Amino acid sequence: MMPRPQETAVYPHGHHESVLRSHTWRTAANSAGYLLGSLKPHMRVLDVGCGPGTITADLAALVPEGRVTGVDRAPEILDTARATAAGRGLANVDFAVADVHALDFPDDTFCVVHAHQVLQHVGDPVAALREMKRVTRPAGFVAVRDADYGAMTWYPASAGLDAWLELYRRVARASGGEPDAGRRLKAWALAAGFTDITATSSTWTFTTAEERAWWSGLWADRTVASSYAELATGGGHASEDELAAAATAWRDWGKRPEGWFGVLHGEILCRKEA
Repeated sequence: MMPRPQETAVYPHGHHESVLRSHTWRTAANSAGYLLGSLKPHMRVLDVGCGPGTITADLAALVPEGRVTGVDRAPEILDTARATAAGRGLANVDFAVADVHALDFPDDTFCVVHAHQVLQHVGDPVAALREMKRVTRPAGFVAVRDADYGAMTWYPASAGLDAWLELYRRVARASGGEPDAGRRLKAWALAAGFTDITATSSTWTFTTAEERAWWSGLWADRTVASSYAELATGGGHASEDELAAAATAWRDWGKRPEGWFGVLHGEILCRKEA
């Protein structure tokens, strides 16, 4: 048997508080709506790249007669995920360390394999999808949602945010990922051998004073204090002054009462052949 590929990309954000501020906000409702109509109470679900486990816990609540396994390649975040599930009193969920390119599960194990904001950060998204397909039962689903940074848009115009976006995409690609993943999901699924693919899109929108403060604040902090900042400066992509300028641009935008920010996501729901 040929050895399965291992992860080569570097996750650019890490698990700084500013990153978890965003991740713990995510729910099945605001991040996996395209999948929810396909869930049944008895299903066994794998949540790949589960992070702090908020979506995982929601999925477990939606399959009360089934079971959800959350996996992440960062062991340190799984303690947070376990605490999230325990805090909700969920007994049908467990967590483990795993690499999406080489999942430690038998063929045909899960009814649904789900991944949110994962394929943009992996070195070989097609191989990852093949592996997700392998552990999915016949007639089961692989469900994937990823943002598309190149399609992010905002108002009012900001040269500082333009510079931030150009820099982010450069750092993400240097780390081995693809920040404009959303538009590529269907193509990657076809290359992975799926033939029954429903491709959709949905958005996050931040425009109220509370939303603007939250979104701009976490990105300002992430830009200067997370693993991303280390990759940006260490890789020669930006100076600390340039990162500080990007953070200031975020905070300035967040103070604008007319401010509006839209995040487009691509989604695929792929049924495995029976």
